[in-house]
Amino acid sequence: MSESIADTGVAGEASTETTNGRFDEIRTLTQNGLWSNNPALVQLLGLCPLLAVSGTVTNALGLGIATMLVLIGSNVTVSLVRNFVPSEIRIPVFVMVIATFVTLIELFMNAFTYGLFMALGIFIPLIVTNCAIIGRAEAYASKNNWQLSAIDGFMMGLGFTLVLVLLGAMREIIGQGTLFDGAELLLGDWATVLRIELFAVDYPLLLAVLPPGAFIGMGFIIAGKNWIDHKREQRSQTDSVRKVERARVTSA
Repeated sequence: MSESIADTGVAGEASTETTNGRFDEIRTLTQNGLWSNNPALVQLLGLCPLLAVSGTVTNALGLGIATMLVLIGSNVTVSLVRNFVPSEIRIPVFVMVIATFVTLIELFMNAFTYGLFMALGIFIPLIVTNCAIIGRAEAYASKNNWQLSAIDGFMMGLGFTLVLVLLGAMREIIGQGTLFDGAELLLGDWATVLRIELFAVDYPLLLAVLPPGAFIGMGFIIAGKNWIDHKREQRSQTDSVRKVERARVTSA
């Protein structure tokens, strides 16, 4: 009887440790995708479409959602087939998986969001060449189960989308004085009410609308992230010093 109770206790502890480990992994994936290892701000991957089509929030959101869906789908698929694909041909297989999902997204957008499909143009099929997607397939999905791979794809895609939307908002406000211009291209005719005109602009500011403005805006966003990281590191060091000093006073 006592042995049975002991075995039950050990099993319960093991289950708790497994659950805690899974939550820690999910927390790490969330932090990496949104901040610490953001594909746009830290890895600096996928910058070609990010800089080219982020002229408005609508374009940025559309491309971000498309990229996120491809990331989730390819990560899950790669994780499921990872044990059946020889290592020698894994990269071509991963690229085919990514291309399949990009084609599905492209056909869907062509059917239901044709205006946005035409606005994004060649940059939808170019998602296949986004190094962030193939990088996550190789670095994470090919080594972990499909549930964690799906979370990784979602968080990386969400982090990429947030940067896209932030950059698109900056460029749209400075260049055109509006927000959510053309939202009906993504969400339907009802979304015309979402358009916000912050101030009237007789002529768009070309520096913000054209790709050079994207480079400048991206530079400011990366600089802002680095500044925040630096401040957080300084605060952490200060807190560590205070803890050491308190420990010395207490021991004395």
